[in-house]
Amino acid sequence: MKKFLAIALAAVMLFALAACGGNNATNGNADDGAALVKLIDIQLSSEEYAFGVDKNQPELLKDVNAFIEKILEDGTFDAICNKYLGNGTPEGVASAELDTTKDQLVVATNAEFAPFEYTEGDLYYGIDMEVAALLAKELGKELVIDNMDFDSVCLAVGQQKCDIAIAGLSINPEREESVTFTVPYYKSAQKIIVKADDTRFDACTTADEIVAVLNALPEGTKIGAQTGTTGQSYIEGNDAFGFEGIKNAEAVTYDSAALATQDLVNGNLDFVIVDADPAVSIVDTING
Repeated sequence: MKKFLAIALAAVMLFALAACGGNNATNGNADDGAALVKLIDIQLSSEEYAFGVDKNQPELLKDVNAFIEKILEDGTFDAICNKYLGNGTPEGVASAELDTTKDQLVVATNAEFAPFEYTEGDLYYGIDMEVAALLAKELGKELVIDNMDFDSVCLAVGQQKCDIAIAGLSINPEREESVTFTVPYYKSAQKIIVKADDTRFDACTTADEIVAVLNALPEGTKIGAQTGTTGQSYIEGNDAFGFEGIKNAEAVTYDSAALATQDLVNGNLDFVIVDADPAVSIVDTING
């Protein structure tokens, strides 16, 4: 059993990460004992997360790459991941106030993406946020976290309002127009969240079989995703990611995938597409 902190839509709560069942679905328990949603545990894509650095700061890019390689090699990154995907204890990260007279590292993020970044009170939690704190310490700078909409994260760095984007960012050429990506630090994939009683994907065992079901959907199918994310690109199609898009489907976007999943529960969507680890967090949280 894996344990980690997750967002409970508006609040943060502790929950258990259940092992995947034989029908390729991860189920939790709702308050009345019945699961509301389930995760189809088949990867639709293969992606890598990286930090997005200000193009005008090549020395920062060099230092951040060296830092990432160091924490991947010495076990530091694995230890941080264990706090959120294992049995470790998460640590909150405080953000300083922006002060241009100080030597600060200004990080752009979207704290709606547990277990990578989320908030509890005035503190930031998540794999990315703890890495950001260590990075600022390594550079001898004061950490400032600028929490914003996800689709503004790379733009803020490109406009030199922030030094670096740390927000569970999948590498792709479109985002490279605004930032320079570091070496990758994490592998991810898109997955589908459906209602607990939805059986359309139960017989699927491969991504190709999932795609076949998706492309046979009727006109007007609504699929939710967080605005500006890879999930939205997967639904709509995106040449930079190599996604063809889903026939007959409409992408309905939200400020967070958690809100999209709640709208799925409310009956306004057919599915939600989101990154794998946040998907587990959302499913277990909504199921109670």
